[in-house]
Formats: sequence, C-alpha cells, structure tokens
Amino acid sequence: MKYIFCLCVSFFFAVNTMYAQYKKTTYTSEKLGEDREIIFHIPENYDAKKKYPLIVVLDADYLFETVMAASGFYTYNDEMPESIIVGIRQENSRLSDCNYNEDTGFPKDKGNNFFEFIGMELLPSLADEYNLADFRIIIGHGLTANFINYYLFKDRPLFDAYVNIAPTFAPNVTDYLTSRLSTLTIQKFYYLITSDKNRDAENAARIEELHQSLQAIDNDQLHYNFSIVEDSDNYTVAAHAIPRSLYGIFDLYQPIPPEEYEKEVLSYEEGIVYDYLENKYNAIHGTYDVDKKIRLNDVMAIYAACLEKEDLPSLESLGKLGKKEFPDTMLGYFFEAEFHEKSGNTKKAMRTYEKAFLMSEIDFLTKDMVQERIFNIKKDMGW
Repeated sequence: MKYIFCLCVSFFFAVNTMYAQYKKTTYTSEKLGEDREIIFHIPENYDAKKKYPLIVVLDADYLFETVMAASGFYTYNDEMPESIIVGIRQENSRLSDCNYNEDTGFPKDKGNNFFEFIGMELLPSLADEYNLADFRIIIGHGLTANFINYYLFKDRPLFDAYVNIAPTFAPNVTDYLTSRLSTLTIQKFYYLITSDKNRDAENAARIEELHQSLQAIDNDQLHYNFSIVEDSDNYTVAAHAIPRSLYGIFDLYQPIPPEEYEKEVLSYEEGIVYDYLENKYNAIHGTYDVDKKIRLNDVMAIYAACLEKEDLPSLESLGKLGKKEFPDTMLGYFFEAEFHEKSGNTKKAMRTYEKAFLMSEIDFLTKDMVQERIFNIKKDMGW
C-alpha cells in the first residue's frame, strides 16, 4: 500500500511539473540508419556545475511517465538525487530493436545496431550535452528487460543499475547472468521484479530459476533485489516495480530513518559516532558520484547519538561541521558550547553559548534555549 500511495502522489506531482521539464526530440542514428524519437526529463533548475545520475528508459512510450513521476516524488522528498531521465520510444520497432539470435541469445541484425545506438551514440551525445554523474540506471519491461542485460556482459558494463520488470528472457541469457553477476569486480545493482499472475508459465519458471541462482551468489559487489508484486499481471507490475526499484537503488542516499538510527548508528563501534555520518556521505559520493550537502536531519540524528553514547569527541566534531555547513545559524556554536560544558570548561562554554545566541535559530535550537543554558551556567558559578 505504501508504494501505491507514493505512486499516486508522485503522479500528481508529475502533472504539475511535466510541462516545464518534459521534452521530445528526434535523434538521427547512423547505427540504426533511421530517426528515433527520444524523450527527455531535465531537472528544471539544471546546473552545469552539478552532476546528475542518468536513467535510461526503454519502452518509453508507456514507461517514461511512471519513471519521471516516481523520480519527481523521491527527489521532492530528498530520497534520491535530481536525475536526467532519457526514454527511447519503441512502439513501432520493439521487436526489431530487441532481435536476438535464437541459438546464442545475443543481439543480432537490428538488435545489435540498437545495442550500439545506445552505447555508442546516445550515451556519448548525452555526456557531451549534460554534466552526467558516473551512475547510470537502465529500465526495461518484458522483451526490453531481457535486452538491458546485454550491457552487463561488456568488460566495463555501461550501467550501474539494471531494473528488469517481468523479463522475457532470450535463450541462455539466464545462465550467462548467473555467471556474470558472480564475477563482478565493481558494484552493480540488479533488480528483478515479476508479477504473481504471470501469464507465461514457462517464463515465470525461468524467472524463479534465475532468482534461486542469483540469491545464492556470494559477491559483495552485487546488490541483488527480487520481488513478486501481488495482485498484478505482466503489465500492471510495471507501475509497482519502478517506484520500488528506484527507492531501493537510492536507499543509501536517503536520510537516516529511525530504524537505521536504532540498529546502526547507536551500535556503531568502528570509531566515534561522528564517523558514521562522514562515512555515509563519503559512500553517497562514492556510489552515486554526486556531492550531497549534509542534511540537518542527519546531523541531528548524530547529535542525539552523541548524547546517548556520551561521545564528546563526536560532539566537538559536530560543532566544527555546523559552523562549516550551517554558518549563519547557531548550530555549530551550540554544539561547541555543549562540548565545552560537558568537558567541564564552563567559562568557555558560556562564551560560546553567547556567540550562539547572536546567530539565527535552527531546528529545535532557539535563543530561549541558549539563554537558559547561559543562565544555568551563571547560576551554578554563583554569578
């Protein structure tokens, strides 16, 4: 129900932003020897100095709006970074685009040309036009879900995340996938989503067999996720699969939720608790190749952990961070003052609280709170 609700809300959001961010163009492909209609979603406030993950959508004639809507909702709620979404319409060329050799299962004829069109023409032209992050997602459904897997078999796979929605696999591809994903040396996300009312019993059995093989793989570089969507068929599954997969792929990017705070932050023992925050944002950059400003939500989560764990070194580090990331607010000075107070340096604490009092309020930190801290210190010192 959560994902259905999110999707409904995201569609509402998309309707209100679609016209500012949605455009179509015709791309003349030498590889295909024809013009192809491409659909773009570029963030409304696109900044050439920022990097943007790329999402490539096959079957864009019916999947694109769902991807754009889900992405818009998650971006609005700061659960995934702003991304560039590019869709390839295939309503009149789907079969030929995805043509494969019945013996090997690999692309042939126009299928091979379509494979090269994406990798050798479309992606390089996008990189020339936009500042793309080194994180790419590709999404396909049915026959195109099978097709996206071919990019995994390159020495350096073109995409970092593969969303396979109710795939219709070519011969041998499932065997190739098990072997390839077992030997990954760089991090990849692989999502396999199917319906509980798959109309093709043979293909449903192949998906289940692949799942059994993939879940047995012991490879830290593989982030594998499998789900069966209840009360869906081969078509309606796409509306569920897209928001689910995007939410999962960008799990690391999202704010620290209560569950993570309880299970991971409070039990963190690889250093001071401040290191958890630093490691999280380093991992965001390392995984998605985006520079994410540290959220106030995450700072406050670490602050709460500092108090609960009586971790004064982390409190001191938060003071320095607050001055750097929230320079016009009292955040940094408040943390620094509390560090001095808890360390027994009350005079320095009072002077620092006085500096905090002159700054802007933020979150639950108010001038009244700071003034009360100053009053209590003076009272304790007999002033």
